[in-house]
Amino acid sequence: MAKAKSPKVAAKPSDAKPVLLSGGNPQIAKGYGNASVQAYIAAMPGWKSDVGRRLDQLIMQAVPDVQKAVKWNSPFYGMEGEGWFLGIHCFTKYIKVAFFRGKSLEPVPPGESKSKDTRYLNIHEGDPLDEAQFVSWVKQASRLPGERM
Repeated sequence: MAKAKSPKVAAKPSDAKPVLLSGGNPQIAKGYGNASVQAYIAAMPGWKSDVGRRLDQLIMQAVPDVQKAVKWNSPFYGMEGEGWFLGIHCFTKYIKVAFFRGKSLEPVPPGESKSKDTRYLNIHEGDPLDEAQFVSWVKQASRLPGERM
């Protein structure tokens, strides 16, 4: 005899606090568009939310037609038909910005990766953000072939 299917669990109300995964990364449902990314940014703990908001603003200023999504509990930014060029992820003590073709940027972002093309910018609480350099990297990255994920 086949087991009966268990009833579906109702979705949490929209005012429920998002769960923080290990390392303090918000658990946000996969979704495409600005609303999903804004939900992630709002759920970033402590100082990270303000930094996430500023990063998002700078990305939007640098690349007004950027596409946004949340996948694997991380915001992604890309160009339609070209793939993703940047991702953001929260860790306990910092925010990691991944430039998926970072080895091709000038200058190359400082954080090394196990991936041959990816480079990281790690932002810790109180770190000054060189906004001009960040915008330059974003503009450069948006013109490169993106990652298909």
